[in-house]
Amino acid sequence: MNRNRLKKLVAEKRFIPGIYNYCDRWCERCPQTSRCLNFSISEEEFSDPQTRDIRNKAFWNKLSGILKESLELLKESAEKWGVDLETLDSTDHTEDMKMKDAAVEKHLLSRAAKKYSGLVEDCLRDRETLFFETVAAAREGVSLDEALEVIRWYQYFICAKVMRAVRGRVEEEEESDEFPSDSDGSAKIALLAIDRSIAAWAVIQYYVTHGSQELMDILSFLDSLREGVEETFPKARSFIRPGFDEMEPKEQVQADHLN
Repeated sequence: MNRNRLKKLVAEKRFIPGIYNYCDRWCERCPQTSRCLNFSISEEEFSDPQTRDIRNKAFWNKLSGILKESLELLKESAEKWGVDLETLDSTDHTEDMKMKDAAVEKHLLSRAAKKYSGLVEDCLRDRETLFFETVAAAREGVSLDEALEVIRWYQYFICAKVMRAVRGRVEEEEESDEFPSDSDGSAKIALLAIDRSIAAWAVIQYYVTHGSQELMDILSFLDSLREGVEETFPKARSFIRPGFDEMEPKEQVQADHLN
């Protein structure tokens, strides 16, 4: 995608600024793809099946081109606003970033979220085939394969978003208070992923009796992680995610009329 085309897309009013910052990256299930700049760029640039295959050289060539154009746009914007990007790459800045990375890695929530990813892998590695075989016996209206898909989708996503929330909190403590904060937004989508994962584990627990204690342990651990995130980020649940948690002006007018 050339720079002019990228600029034209960015300027389109149909896109909701920042909507992609607090989503779960599950585009196939998202009702807001038509208003997401990231999705539109992806659909336009990766329309060829070869460019959608991460194992194909065409994918990496395409991604490299997008990143190059994005970097050039970033440089243009920085120059426009008088920001010297060169000074941001100083030795002191690099060391500061390393210290923050280490603090995030050592944080209790980060370690707990990583542990959950490992617990899921250990549990499903030998049992996933058994779970899928149980799908045929699932009660109507409850999908076991759907539950497994949800668990797998959020297995590592939870950890990534929890660590981003922790990182945001570390950086926000050094700067002026800002609300809504990015850390709260990241914590909220992590909590939503945890909620959905807990519900999915409950479905599996209902149908699979073998290894039920391990399933209970995972549910208990995940619930404790949820409590930890809520305690650390008390404003996360009330964070308004652009495009997801706020009504459109037309919908707001209708709601006001009904009230």
